[in-house]
Amino acid sequence: MKLATLPGPTPDGRLVAVEGDRCRPLACGTMLAWLDGGDGTLGAAEPFDIRDVLAPLPRSWQFLDGSSYVNHVELVRRARGAEMPESFWHDPLMYQGLSVFTPPTASIPSKPGWGTDLEAEVAVVTGPVPRGASPAEAAKAIRLICLLNDISLRGLIPAELAKGFGFVHGKPASALSPLALTPDELPGWDGARLHGTLRVDLNGAPFGRAEAGVDMIFDFPHLITHAAATRDLPAGTVIGSGTVSNRDADGGPGRPVAEGGRGYNCIAEQRVVETILHGDAATPFLVPGDRVKIDMQGPDDASLFGIIEQEVIAA
Repeated sequence: MKLATLPGPTPDGRLVAVEGDRCRPLACGTMLAWLDGGDGTLGAAEPFDIRDVLAPLPRSWQFLDGSSYVNHVELVRRARGAEMPESFWHDPLMYQGLSVFTPPTASIPSKPGWGTDLEAEVAVVTGPVPRGASPAEAAKAIRLICLLNDISLRGLIPAELAKGFGFVHGKPASALSPLALTPDELPGWDGARLHGTLRVDLNGAPFGRAEAGVDMIFDFPHLITHAAATRDLPAGTVIGSGTVSNRDADGGPGRPVAEGGRGYNCIAEQRVVETILHGDAATPFLVPGDRVKIDMQGPDDASLFGIIEQEVIAA
């Protein structure tokens, strides 16, 4: 199924199954109710306009974001002058973020000094996962796949991390793609990774064309297993892949799309590469008026999840 959430009587909206330009409401009412095993009976068809949607899961029980693409972690830590521990290649990083998601067209508030950045990711939504689940059990718990823009405020993060207690101010609400799809809807889903080109445009120009199934050191079952090591995960847990990031074929840190590379899915990564190659970062972080577009297309070039398209505004 292709699922979306339209505005409804509560902040959790009204869950519908999408069929082209029509949709059918689910009897259970909301995405959280459906994930809890609620009645999936479909109602009568009605017109559907993708511009009307909320996030498919406006409020989740928890959002846990991993760092599957260790190339990204290595580059961003290098920008902060932080050493890359060897354990990061074997033990995934993960933080707990805000479990409220904005619509795919929500504005991104920004202030000078915040260092506002995009992070284009793939995310999964789980059913219930028992504490200590194996990767095989975790794989069976994946109910939906979608795209995610995990906003980062790079100017605020270093001071927060220096306290030794994680992100708060540096990680505002993330945006989800208009549609969340069950695994059977995705030919590029292999049970653990989504294979496809994540297309990121910045102000109308290609910025990122990374392959989501490449260089993903920790797949989704392993991220879920990591998250569930000491606690049960309730149905409606969102697990992010972390910023999708590819190395060059020669093992280098990646090149811009304009130079024949796969580009970047966050600005911080391009700035690090610029610093490595030229001694200084040239690409600015997002400012009011900038527009970010995130999409993934299927074999027929049609958008799989709908498009995340956001404009940066003054906070």
